[in-house]
Amino acid sequence: MSTQFQPGEAVPDFTLPASNGEEVSLSGFRGHKVVLFFYPKDLTPTCTQQSCDFRDHHSRFAQAGAVVIGVSPDSLKSHRKFIEKHNLPFLLLADEEQKVCRLYGVWKLKQMFGREYMGVERSTFLIDEQGRLIQEWRKVRLKGHMEAVLTALTNGEKAS
Repeated sequence: MSTQFQPGEAVPDFTLPASNGEEVSLSGFRGHKVVLFFYPKDLTPTCTQQSCDFRDHHSRFAQAGAVVIGVSPDSLKSHRKFIEKHNLPFLLLADEEQKVCRLYGVWKLKQMFGREYMGVERSTFLIDEQGRLIQEWRKVRLKGHMEAVLTALTNGEKAS
């Protein structure tokens, strides 16, 4: 399924187990903007860089009234190790059955070294206080991504 959302459209609600030991629902963050990022795997080089970029800009996101939440198919145990090792100040949600990844259209056929497999396409969704999409980024490349998300968050405009 290739789910694409349009700006202003409500994004699907979901509930997943979180790294803080609670079940967390997206709708529980109404009243706050949410930066929801999907990444393939804890403790891998690019995912670590991405998560550390969100960590390093965390105060800027908070000042702009946004909550940062990461989602991957990893287990809570893996998430806790990742958070501990890299001092991540935000929740990581465990989507071990890829239900939310599929719901958001980020569970894709990927290819590496000539081998095809299913995995998470690195994606970020900026969601407003009412649960509507402000902007989405698919096939994220890290260079310039934090600035693009922060620009869209603070200006409420599209940023590439």
